[in-house]
Amino acid sequence: MSYLSWFQDHGRKHAKIMAKLKHLSDAEVIAYFRFENMLKEESDFCPLYKESKKCHDLEALNCYLCACPNFRFDDKGFAKEEAQTLFSFCDIDSKDGARYLSEDAIHQDCSGCALPHHESYIHKHFKRDWFEIMQSVPAQPLL
Repeated sequence: MSYLSWFQDHGRKHAKIMAKLKHLSDAEVIAYFRFENMLKEESDFCPLYKESKKCHDLEALNCYLCACPNFRFDDKGFAKEEAQTLFSFCDIDSKDGARYLSEDAIHQDCSGCALPHHESYIHKHFKRDWFEIMQSVPAQPLL
């Protein structure tokens, strides 16, 4: 699956949940996206839910920003770095991030960074339209 197809699919799942939550305040929406609630109420939102597994070892994990607004991707690649193509990176160069290197590719590894899963971060960047928050993530604008 390409970055773009995952991104679009995830955004549609997010929008479907948000359509059910129109009656809730912003704070209630954010609370709804807490890992424990999502595990019970939205089991198809994340494949890890089927295993009751978190993507980050964080006690108060919130799934509203499952993808990070600081992640950047281009399925065609941003640049060549010797024999490898850079496909994704962290726009804020988080000290908790890393690079995953293969023989011919470089991808951002966000597994060590939990920034977008903290409710304080979500409150700061909150919009009811997930695509609005994430508009800078794909290299090409979405149609």
